[in-house]
Formats: sequence, structure tokens, C-alpha cells
Amino acid sequence: MSKPLKYRHELKFFINQHQFYIIRQRLKSLMKQDENVGPSGEYHIRSLYFDDISNKALHEKLGGVRDRLKYRIRIYNIQDNVIHFEKKIKRNDFIAKVKEPLSRDMYEAIVAGNFEVLNDPDKPLFMELYHEMNHNLLRPKVVVDYIREPYVCYNGNVRITFDKDLRTGLHSVDIFNKEMDPVRAIDNNLIILEVKYDEYIPEYIRAALQLEGLHRQSASKYVICRKFLKFNTWEDY
Repeated sequence: MSKPLKYRHELKFFINQHQFYIIRQRLKSLMKQDENVGPSGEYHIRSLYFDDISNKALHEKLGGVRDRLKYRIRIYNIQDNVIHFEKKIKRNDFIAKVKEPLSRDMYEAIVAGNFEVLNDPDKPLFMELYHEMNHNLLRPKVVVDYIREPYVCYNGNVRITFDKDLRTGLHSVDIFNKEMDPVRAIDNNLIILEVKYDEYIPEYIRAALQLEGLHRQSASKYVICRKFLKFNTWEDY
């Protein structure tokens, strides 16, 4: 029996370097850093996003469809000890995530077009992906690459992340490619602030963030990075 989905609030903002330093300084005394960070207080994330033959995920996001989903394979610090195939689900202003671990061999098979490794009836996400790849031609589209500085708080299960140096792998779809030289996807001065929580944000964290002074954005990393792969002049996103 599959686990019920846990939906969470997700807010996204573009902030500049000055705002980043101020907000981070306030949060440091109120929240703990994620236990997975390295000595710099950060870790590296690289994701391979998938879309189908009609680019459904891309067009639904651009079209403002409120209920939608995305598929991606994610790794950390360009290591293969943790590889997950993830399905991110958005319902109105709430998000949920379903994921399954992959071995490096499974990853290599999927990227090479051998989808039989996903034909596992005991794993619903794999069977869903297997169907999408065979019937809707779900395929790798773009690599999204960035540095994350994360903070967590038990009260409200709040997670606040600063995502920096957003880059795209352009036409390379191998996240382990050592020759990949990702190119910057947004302005040097911009950082993506993400705020995720369950039922509430503690008032002391809300006061530190001063969210009312920030401009909320959709800030889809997938869409931002896909714009570098335009083949037609009408693809103005």
C-alpha cells in the first residue's frame, strides 16, 4: 500500500545579494543548518529534468496550469552514492514529492534509452515512469545545476533555502559528465529564496524573512534553464 502524499506550502522569491546577506544573518540565530551541508554550509545539486513529446511540463507551467507535475533525477555534489528519481506534484499552492532511489547502473540504462530497468510492479513510481517513457515519450531534456544553502526549523517543519549560481547544462543530459561546463542561467546578482513549510511559519521566522517586502515569483528552475534550448523564435519563455 502506497504512503499517502504529504503536501506542503512552497513560496519562491528572487532576491538580490544585499537581501540575501540580511535575511541569512537573521536566520542564522533562529534556525539550524541542514545536516547534509559541507564545511561551507552549502551543497551542490544537479538535476536532470524530463518532459514528454509535447513538452507538457514546460507548457503547463508557462500556461499557468495550477495542478501539474515534473519528473527529474537528482544527485548531490556530483556523487553517485545518492541518486533519486523524483516526481514533484503541485496542487494549487501546495507541493508534494514522491521519489525512488536509483543505482548508477539503472541511471546509465535510463539515459541510454533502456527503460526496462523501470519495469518493476512493486514500485508504482517506476511503473508510472515506464508507462510515460513508452507511451508519451518522456525523455531527458535539460540539466539544472546550482548551489544550495539550507536552513531548517522543527516548528512548522520549515525549510528555507538559498539557491545560488543557477546554471544549465545546455544540450548535455548526463549529470555525471565531468566535461560538462554549465552556463549561468540567471543574473549574477540573483538568488532564489524558497520557503517550504507544513501548516504554519513560526512568527519569529516570518518576522526575520519579512515576506511582505519580497516579490513572490514562480521561479521554475526547469523553465529558466529550458529557455537556453529554444529552436523557434516563438518559444519566448
